[in-house]
Amino acid sequence: MQTVIHLMRHGEVENPEAILYGRMPGFGLTELGRQMASEVASVLVDSGHEIAGVVASPLLRAQQTALPTARAFDLPILSDQRLVEAWNTFEGEAVNRNRLMLVHPKYWKRYVNPFKPSWSEPYSDLVSRMSAAVSDALGQFEGGEVLMVSHQLPIWTLRSFVEGRPLWHDPRKRECSLASLTSLQFENATLKSVTYWEPAGKLLERAADMVPGSSDAGIAIGKRQN
Repeated sequence: MQTVIHLMRHGEVENPEAILYGRMPGFGLTELGRQMASEVASVLVDSGHEIAGVVASPLLRAQQTALPTARAFDLPILSDQRLVEAWNTFEGEAVNRNRLMLVHPKYWKRYVNPFKPSWSEPYSDLVSRMSAAVSDALGQFEGGEVLMVSHQLPIWTLRSFVEGRPLWHDPRKRECSLASLTSLQFENATLKSVTYWEPAGKLLERAADMVPGSSDAGIAIGKRQN
């Protein structure tokens, strides 16, 4: 029996102060972010997908991203705390506006272990909670398709794990754009394939911040990448 779990990253977030908001409340989608969420819902409907369940991180941006798909398939949005953003010791700071601040000596002690990482939720913890959320969705919606809205770092970490890559990585190289889908196809409880796609890809070039990981608990210093 085939079950498909679509792990969706939320759309663009209203963040004029360029704060690394992490789990902070009140950060909702921009108008473009809402368009991204609506575009994904439209693509899912038009391409014949039959979404049987919609599950989302409790954070506002994830709930807003899930809403168009939930409405399109006449489903409730189920909240799952395990899909929440990673915690981060830089949360609340405007690190996205001036990334060079991250090399200041006062922060050096936070970088003692980049493989864990020491400044954020351990990658192993992200894998554990994301895997548990996916496992429960498999049991609840067996034989159907599920949209699970989460955040870039948790999604990318889980994908790295199931594809056998090291969990530590350069945040700028994550393949997990705004409103993208990382789709896990299972046969019974066995993962058969992982597919990445961007149903709202045509809107991405209009996004204000295209640096992977910049608003999802990723810490990286370097040039902007599209």
